Amino acid sequence: MSTDVVVMQEIPLSNGYCLGHATLNHEASLNALSGDMIERLLPQLIEWEANPQIAAVWLDGMGERAFCAGGNVVQVYHDMVDARLLSHDELPDVPAAQQYFSMEYELDLRLHQYTKPLIVWGSGIVMGGGMGLLQGARFRMVTESSRLAMPEITIGLYPDVGASWFLNRTPGHLGLFLALTGAQFNATDALFAGLADRFALSTDRNAILQALGKLAWTGNPRVDEVLIDHTLKGFEQQATDSRPEGNLQPRFEQINSLMDHVDLASIYHAITTLEGTDAWLTRAANTLRNGSPASAVLIYEQLRRAKYWSIEETFDQELIVSTQCCRHGEFQEGVRALLIDKDRQPNWRFKTIDAVDPAYIQAHFIAP
Repeated sequence: MSTDVVVMQEIPLSNGYCLGHATLNHEASLNALSGDMIERLLPQLIEWEANPQIAAVWLDGMGERAFCAGGNVVQVYHDMVDARLLSHDELPDVPAAQQYFSMEYELDLRLHQYTKPLIVWGSGIVMGGGMGLLQGARFRMVTESSRLAMPEITIGLYPDVGASWFLNRTPGHLGLFLALTGAQFNATDALFAGLADRFALSTDRNAILQALGKLAWTGNPRVDEVLIDHTLKGFEQQATDSRPEGNLQPRFEQINSLMDHVDLASIYHAITTLEGTDAWLTRAANTLRNGSPASAVLIYEQLRRAKYWSIEETFDQELIVSTQCCRHGEFQEGVRALLIDKDRQPNWRFKTIDAVDPAYIQAHFIAP
């Protein structure tokens, strides 16, 4: 196996064209998106976009367990700790972390604006930064093993990587619900929520690549997208009976009812006091209850502000908020409790959402 953090190859297609194939290659971390991965992947995508011989690009992850489990927040955590040790400021700048988020968002934006057909194979775990990569693709593929989520509330952050944009475009109130609860959802849910385009069996990956190789490629992105979609649709139709049972559509009316309030306090109360035997909703409620109260307020405000932002404005604003999250300490404490010490006992700055200082939240939207 290659030791490169991203494995690159150009697969021959018909009519002299090639498919640019990039694989995130750190199976031990569930292909968590590191700075090294971004530095390797971004220039290659730019090069492939400019190369007339490359007709399309395919992005996947090494192994069967995950496409990408998120951003490399452990490294960001160490950057935050180092910044506090070296600074006497109450709110220290964290330039290394800011650089990471800046590169990550540049990569995500490039995917959203990519001018050639882009296929992302979102099989296995797709969370956080992995969702940022998936949502930028023209063809967002999911399989029976896909487990998707934006669980940032558990680490004192907020759904970033463009989520301010793509969660606001889900049906009803699903986007806010998924952001506040960090609820995991599957391929059927992703298709229902408009967060995926096509379904296939995880075992069909190589067969799909082979089928793409036989298409009558033209080099015209619009024409080739039709050919790709026809092929992917064929595999989807063969796998219809293998789709997992969805969580979102059967609960759509109930979720909308829980979220149908004009203020966060009422929404929080409705979700966290939910009674019944629904295990999926209970897990979602517990995640919100145990997550950062400051993150809950920040998420609510971020999605409210982002409702009419363009994708470009979204990443500009998310960079400001993420930079401020690195300075204020809640994000650092969340990562410590969940991923560093693993005691799962975060000492959140505010103990309830009612106690969250509005000025504290407002400060996250001001560029440092």
